[in-house]
Amino acid sequence: MAPAPSGAGERLLDLGDGVELCVETFGQPDDPTVLLVGGAAQSMVWWETAFCRRLAAGGRHVVRYDHRETGRSTTSPAGRPRGTAADLAEDPATILRALDAGAAHVVGLSLGGGLAQVLAVRHPSLVATLTLVATTAAGPGDGTPLPGPSAAVVEAAEHPPPDPDWSDRDAVLAHRVDVERPCAGALGFDEARVRRLAGLELDRTADPAASLANHFLLADDPWPDGATLADVGARTLVLHGTTDPVFPLEHGRALARRLPRAALVELPGAGHEQPPPPLWDLAVTALLRHTGG
Repeated sequence: MAPAPSGAGERLLDLGDGVELCVETFGQPDDPTVLLVGGAAQSMVWWETAFCRRLAAGGRHVVRYDHRETGRSTTSPAGRPRGTAADLAEDPATILRALDAGAAHVVGLSLGGGLAQVLAVRHPSLVATLTLVATTAAGPGDGTPLPGPSAAVVEAAEHPPPDPDWSDRDAVLAHRVDVERPCAGALGFDEARVRRLAGLELDRTADPAASLANHFLLADDPWPDGATLADVGARTLVLHGTTDPVFPLEHGRALARRLPRAALVELPGAGHEQPPPPLWDLAVTALLRHTGG
């Protein structure tokens, strides 16, 4: 499974059976590896290059990747995803083995946070630590009621805008920006930044229609049968925005309470997103501290 060069600083990992995943690394391979796992329908660009470089400057070997169905990774026709949610959940393990990274510090956002929890249960030897960002428990609940998403998020989910003309770049770009709009927190919606990242994503995505649709059609549950959050043995950092409209802050607080070895750092004003630049000093410092022991 040797990595092949692809693009500027990117590589394609051949998983076999016609599936390839695009990865990019920052920093020195001998440094501790930090694997960044994005949210649903996210390619690697949402983990911003400058954010990755700040982690690498702190002595970390940073790996970001395009989920299958996004970016330059293997993509199925829109509406007909190949594989299962279990395959999506297994991809981080496959990447770490292909890079011969050993046990990594795994950072997962939203859906990626769920995949990171599955990885920690299925493959504990590959997880040195966990960091869970803007996510909720992947395993069975404990019966404690948690608040639901904001009215704006519910409205966007129940009445999504019509699909754009997928051949019209400007229309697709505007649509991709609008997808992110309801996820903003009290810091506000940084439209210029989101438009820049969405443009980067669009210009390296094989099929934008598939990228935005297919993850949500993977219906099976990858959580291991019989497992609970108590089976997540890795030391865990929970990073959660105080104004997350998808998983309100109590989800992060509940995770930190229920996981055996967890600490919570609240991100003031952050929404449902990777830590935004105004909070990088806080988030990067917390990540370097957490992954340094």
